[in-house]
Amino acid sequence: MGLKRTDELRHDAVRIALTSGLTRREVADDLGVGMSTLNKWTTAHRDTDVVSKEDMSLAQENDRLRRENRLFKEEREILKKATQFFAGLKQ
Repeated sequence: MGLKRTDELRHDAVRIALTSGLTRREVADDLGVGMSTLNKWTTAHRDTDVVSKEDMSLAQENDRLRRENRLFKEEREILKKATQFFAGLKQ
């Protein structure tokens, strides 16, 4: 693999790892690189222009929304169980 190709792979891997919402393990497996390699690349290139500030901002917002969505789903499940419990008490 040529140096230019290696640099492209490294930049793409870092961009995907930081913005895709996939776990590092998923990204490493998908790209066929080791976790330690991906972690080194990400650490080395986190503050470079590999990922634009806008893309990074969008990725952070996506992460926040995923956490919020997970919380809402958990709350909904609790409310469903409570509704079933109280419906059973009325009978």
